[in-house]
Amino acid sequence: MSELNLEQAQTMVAAALAHARANAMNPLAVCVLDARGALKAFAAEDGTSLNRADIARGKANGALALGMGSRSLLKRAKDQPYFISAATAAIGGSLIPVPGGVLIRSGEGKIIGVVGISGDTSDNDEACAVAGITAAGHLPDPGAD
Repeated sequence: MSELNLEQAQTMVAAALAHARANAMNPLAVCVLDARGALKAFAAEDGTSLNRADIARGKANGALALGMGSRSLLKRAKDQPYFISAATAAIGGSLIPVPGGVLIRSGEGKIIGVVGISGDTSDNDEACAVAGITAAGHLPDPGAD
């Protein structure tokens, strides 16, 4: 299947949050966007800090806009800070270049969406996104170091 549907997006959110609870992580905000960047599913756990939803969406937007998991955006931010600054401006300021924005790929490798998570460490946010995407039967692409 090459499209991301609502049921899959909701599975991703639920599985990401279950992974966080099983590992005693901080409260999370989780957003799932489809390949167009439209919001498919979102949840914020009780106790998330202010603007966690915006940060989660910024991780997702950046990954989707540039076609690379936000772990790769972190590397680009270190290696090419002017590029990341310009890209952030180009997409309206919603680009957070740290792990936690994980592309969703179909079995054929096509980008069909993205999960963005914020609330714990960036590495833990990313691990929850990977767990959610995997639970829905798709391939996670967090980017490379």
